[in-house]
Amino acid sequence: MSDFFAMGGHGFFIWMSFGVTALFMVIEVIAVKRSRQTVLKQLLRLARADLRKAQS
Repeated sequence: MSDFFAMGGHGFFIWMSFGVTALFMVIEVIAVKRSRQTVLKQLLRLARADLRKAQS
């Protein structure tokens, strides 16, 4: 089992690259969720402004 994790002496670099990739994938998901929330808030604000304009 330790041979699997050591990966011929390159284990540290391989597992570090997996870790960094996983970290960036999590950061990407968080960034997309925040962007989506911002866009939805802007669309709601525009829709309310259009509704007020139409009622006037």
